[in-house]
Amino acid sequence: MLRALEWFVLGVGSAAAILYGVHRHRPARNAPWLLLAAAVVASAGGDVLTALNRPRVADVCFYAMFVLVGCTLLQFTRVGAILVDRTRLIDLLAFACSAMLVIRVFVIGDAGGIGDVSGAYVMGALLLLAVVTRLLGAAGRNLSAVLLVAGAVGVLVSDIVQPLWPGRLSESGFVLLYLAWGTAALHPSMVRLTEPAAPRPAPWLARWATLLGISVATPPIVLLIEAIDGTVRDGVVIAVAGAITLLLTVTRLTDAVNLNGQALMRERGLRQASAALVAAADTRAVDEAVRAAIAQLMPPDTVRSAVVATDDHQLASAAVPGPGAGLAHRSWWAGEAGHDDATLVCPLWLEPLAVARPSGGALILVGRRETLTASRDTLEVLAGQAALALDRISLMEAVGRRDSDLYLRTVIRNSADMMLVIDEDQRIRYASRSLRELLGVDDLPPLATLDDLVHPDDRNQLRQAFRGSGDGVVSCSLVRAGGGQVLVEATYRDLREDRLVQGFVVTMRDFPRGPEPGERRPRRDRPAELPAWLNRRSARHKFRY
Repeated sequence: MLRALEWFVLGVGSAAAILYGVHRHRPARNAPWLLLAAAVVASAGGDVLTALNRPRVADVCFYAMFVLVGCTLLQFTRVGAILVDRTRLIDLLAFACSAMLVIRVFVIGDAGGIGDVSGAYVMGALLLLAVVTRLLGAAGRNLSAVLLVAGAVGVLVSDIVQPLWPGRLSESGFVLLYLAWGTAALHPSMVRLTEPAAPRPAPWLARWATLLGISVATPPIVLLIEAIDGTVRDGVVIAVAGAITLLLTVTRLTDAVNLNGQALMRERGLRQASAALVAAADTRAVDEAVRAAIAQLMPPDTVRSAVVATDDHQLASAAVPGPGAGLAHRSWWAGEAGHDDATLVCPLWLEPLAVARPSGGALILVGRRETLTASRDTLEVLAGQAALALDRISLMEAVGRRDSDLYLRTVIRNSADMMLVIDEDQRIRYASRSLRELLGVDDLPPLATLDDLVHPDDRNQLRQAFRGSGDGVVSCSLVRAGGGQVLVEATYRDLREDRLVQGFVVTMRDFPRGPEPGERRPRRDRPAELPAWLNRRSARHKFRY
């Protein structure tokens, strides 16, 4: 009775440690760890029943433990977890199951074991050790995975040693199982075992397909051999092995079909998105095309928000890559948006050149981290297509503005009107010949701004005038090449929203030249609107204008 109580305390303590670790560290998926806790409880139940001398019921608990552990490891190897490609693992499991069937039928035979060692327990422990070792290889330096392997080794050793030399020392492997698996859930590295990872499908290889075919064919061949001998002695074992192998094969084929379907859906969605982006004529159409593609490529209710930032000014500080992201990364995580949500930032890269757009920008998505991780490569491609569409639109607008400027230059080349076309930052894109003659220069510098032409005392009021929206009139003084000044009245039109202009069109008139015939001289009710240097003159000169 005391021994049974010890096993009960070990089992319950280990299961409680796993539940506490899940509550404390909050892994991406709780199901694998909850199944592992159930497996620990089943194992503890088997040990308690064994101590109470009820071996048949204990065997049921131990078999249930192996089944629960198998389900746990399948959850760990599910697509989106750390072991993202489980095809090779399934092939190895099917082959191991068939090999153990051959050993059980032709080596162990009717004895059910080698001496007092149970063949079923040893085979289950070997399978458990193989899968956990594969998990450790995928996780790398992960203490939780190491502890899981240690627990599996302890079970295997005790299953072999305990029937041969019964005693507390030979049962220490079972004690190690409870301690190691409970501690594995308490360590923070347990989160990495269910952390989403991008899928990396392995290429099809003939040797793995041959191995899977041999595994599926082994149970019928073993049954045929026993039938030819005249007596089918291991029908139940063959049936169980055949069912397990068939289940693994169906799982393998289902994964292959799902991957193929996802690839087809991804290709169709990207092709439709590419067609919509090619037809997009402005940034709004690009945004609508990207949102429609995301709705088609992603499962419903998995993406809470999607933002297409066309330049870096629209990006929040959290969306800027950290020092460890590097320039070669095509996407990065901007931070946790919640318990199950995360923010993925895909920069708008020009795919053929593998460089960012001149103005930057990014596709920012907030949704379930597992789904975003599985679709990360697709979203990066979509961001690249959006970057190409935005760059094409920018180039078309630049060409349109150039043609508009060329047309304007051709039409008013010999006109006496003084005209300027300036950008929003007051950089001069075009200046008429009459204005250059007024300033006494042959041509303006390539990067000249309106501030370079205006007297320093008038620059402030000119900036305030252009900082607002709408049309208007402002008076200012221009600085000539020889150092002199000339008073002009500038009438500007705000055409920043015009697709071809995207700037201000300024028409100037020289006051000393006088008004045109029949034109009324503008009345100045507020002298403050006149140039600053003119306001400093005498009253006679002020009211003269």
